[in-house]
Parts: sequence; structure tokens; C-alpha cells
Amino acid sequence: MPPITRLPAILPTTMTPISADPLAPDCSTPRLFVLDTNVLMHDPTALFRFKEHDIHLPMMVLEELDHAKKGVSEVARNVRQVSRFLDDLIAGASKEQIDRGLPLPSLTGQREEPGGGRLFFQTRPARFSPPAELLPGHTPDHDILGMALSLRHDHPGSRVTLVSKDINLRIKAAILGLHAEDYYNDQALDDVNLLYGGTRELPADFWDTHGKELDSWQNSGRTFYRVRGAEVIDWHPNQGLFQADTPTAFIVRQLRGPEAVIEILRDHTTPNHAVWGIAARNREQNFALNLLLDPEIDFVTLLGAAGTGKTLLALAAGLAQTLDAKRYREIIMTRVTVPVGEDIGFLPGTEEEKMTPWMGALMDNLEVLAPQDSGEWGRAATADLLSSKIKIRSLNFMRGRTFQSKYLIIDEAQNLTSKQMKTLITRAGPGTKVVCLGNIAQIDTPYLSETTSGLTYVVDRFKGWPHGGHVTLRRGERSRLAEFASEHL
Repeated sequence: MPPITRLPAILPTTMTPISADPLAPDCSTPRLFVLDTNVLMHDPTALFRFKEHDIHLPMMVLEELDHAKKGVSEVARNVRQVSRFLDDLIAGASKEQIDRGLPLPSLTGQREEPGGGRLFFQTRPARFSPPAELLPGHTPDHDILGMALSLRHDHPGSRVTLVSKDINLRIKAAILGLHAEDYYNDQALDDVNLLYGGTRELPADFWDTHGKELDSWQNSGRTFYRVRGAEVIDWHPNQGLFQADTPTAFIVRQLRGPEAVIEILRDHTTPNHAVWGIAARNREQNFALNLLLDPEIDFVTLLGAAGTGKTLLALAAGLAQTLDAKRYREIIMTRVTVPVGEDIGFLPGTEEEKMTPWMGALMDNLEVLAPQDSGEWGRAATADLLSSKIKIRSLNFMRGRTFQSKYLIIDEAQNLTSKQMKTLITRAGPGTKVVCLGNIAQIDTPYLSETTSGLTYVVDRFKGWPHGGHVTLRRGERSRLAEFASEHL
């Protein structure tokens, strides 16, 4: 084995300079990506998402994958999938073919796509290692850094990039002069500020510019308008429309290019149109209640900070449609069990009893929905009725189930990954409505951010579906104390 050369503290000037802007690399320079283990653990298909660029896997990455393959967690399943992908790629390949690089297929399944990249494995020891003066000790991260440094030295004509989800590893790479990037393919959006809000303010002159070819009609007590114009192109199905100075709001029902059909929203801000005693306190809550009560909308997402009324509105609409309209058989409520503080250990009892401590939000809102003027006996009877129609279920036992004619509420959905969201939403059978609630600013799950959360993912993917709706609630309605704390703490 050849001796490993220690890099000096000041890196050699003969190495290829790296562009200061990773977002605007030189497209003429071939790129070689060194993947960290956590990228493959996070997304097994990452091998096939680098288009025409080459990928290099250090041997330490394979070792870490081997150590993490056991278990029933999502990470373990991803690791096993990566191993199967690598086994398929390397099947029948000779040592010479492996050294030359294995052609990477596209996600469509083509074995060799023209202009596609190649997969390289580490076949010899790294020529360099990080200087011990900067990075003392021997860790797997240091082996990966050493391999990236060696590749940069051996391929001066290529742009070597270390791809990792580990922020600290990217910091170490930057210190050593290596170009490092995060793995962006798992992000639903580049910027969370671009997330679809579900509502849109119309310009003050909208009716002057779009009212020349206006058609209007009524059907079953509902008023519709057909509008045409340039503004319509940027609308989405079931999007809320409003003007700042007018109380009337609309919802987009149909879209056909520069033509749209909009409907006047039902005003739930008045006590006459309250839902289970709950009236909307602001414009966004009114939009939310219209979406929750619409039988043609099967999927609703509500985003908002604490105190904006997400859970209360979802429960009120669910009870009105379950007990009064008989549209659904029962309400099923679930959430991911991620504690804010330290875990309190295993809880005794049945599935529902184990989930009860996690459902404090449900109990708090049921106290609001229960009638207060019916006496102690009346409140107890109402509580028993509500508990018989509201079932608490754990996410751990959702796989394989099918919910028919159920009103499914997924609380704290910001802590779910995109795969977990897919698992839950695909449980919906005929006549089932799925409501996802969450606040992407309060993510407690490790390795998830505002742009990679499953809730952000479904909001972006469902915004163009005619049977889905979304509203971002922006105003807190708890108390003046809670509102002040949210703004100033």
C-alpha cells in the first residue's frame, strides 16, 4: 500500500481553482460528484439524479451503508434499496469495466442513456488525507474528505464536488478548499417563501380590466362568474380570491387557459353560517372552512403558526359533516409522536390510550366545541358522543389500511417526510377526505427542513389538482397574550 500523503495546512496552488459561486458553476467543466453516505440514506435514487455528471463512491460510504442496513426504520429500508441498485449496476461487470466506470441509467429505466454519467467506486487507497493539525483523529468523514482531495488532485480538469446532507462535513470541506454542496433534489422548493399560499389578492382595477366579457349565473343558490384575461393564467384550482377593500371573496372552480370560473364564497364569519358554533374570525379562516366543507375537495392542507385555528376549524368541519350531514362515518385523527422535550418512555395501555397524551390539541378543541350552557350532564353526554365518533390512531400502524368514508386529520404534518405523507394519503378509500395540519416553522424531526418537509411537498404537488385545496393561516386568534408572544419572543 502506498504511503498516504498528508496535505499541508496551505493547499497546493496547482490544484484546479473552484468557482466561488456554487449555484453558477462553469458548465464547460466536467463535474465529478463524491456522495456522502447520508445522501443515499436520504434518497436511494440519488445515484440517478446527476444527469450527465459522474459519481464517485468512497469505500467508506459502502462500509457505512453496510452498518446501517439492518432494522425496520426508513433509513434502513433506504440503505437496502441502495444496495440493490448497486448490485444491479455491478451485475456481470468485469474488473476493467468497474475501473472505467459503470454507465448510470436514467430514472425511466434506460440502461445507457446518451450523454449519461458513470458510477465510479474507490479502487485504490486515497493519496491524500486531511492535515492532522486541522482535523485531528480518524473518522469516516475524514476518509471521505481524503478521497475527495485525492480525486481533485488526480482529475485537475474536472470540478470535484462533495455532496452531503451533513452541514459540519460541508464546513470541513470548505476549510480544506473543497467545493461542497447540499443535496437539493429532496427539496420541494428552493425557497420556502415561494410556497403556494392558497389565496391571492386581486388588483384594485381587476373588474375594470376583466369585466368586459363577464358572464354570470346562479345554480342551487350559488353565484358563478366566468372571467377572461391575463390575470387568470397565474391562478390555481380552489384558490381564494379577494380584494382588500371589499368583503366579498371568491374561489376558483375551473381553469381553462386564460378563462376561469369563480364562485362567491359562503361567508362563515357571521353567526348564522357558523360551523358547529365556530365562526371564522378572519378571511383565511373563511377560506379554510369553505374548503373543509366542500364535498368535491378530497384533500385540504392548512398551514399556520400556533393559535391560527387549524385544528379547531378542521374538527368543527369534520363534526358538522359526520354528525349532522352524515357524509362521513367517523373522524380519524393521527399525528407523529415527536416530543418537544425529553421522551417520557413507553406508555401503557391500548393504541388509543398510548396516543392520548399526544392528542392534547384534540382535547383542548373539543372543550371549545362542546356546548357550555348544557350543564355538567349535557357536557358529559356530548363528550361521550364526540369520543365515539373521533378515533385516535398511530402512524405506526397505517400501512396496509384503507379508510372508507372517513374524515382523516393528520396533525403536526410538518414532521413527516414526503414518503410518509405518501403512505398516509394513499390510505384514503372512496368517500374519504384527508386534512393535513402543520406549521413548517416548528419542525422537530431531524434531517427535515422547511423546504424538505413532507407538508411542503404535498402543498406544492397538489396545488394544481382540481380536488385539492390549501390555505395558509397568518393571523393568530388565541389571545392577545399569545399573539404578542408570537410576534415578540
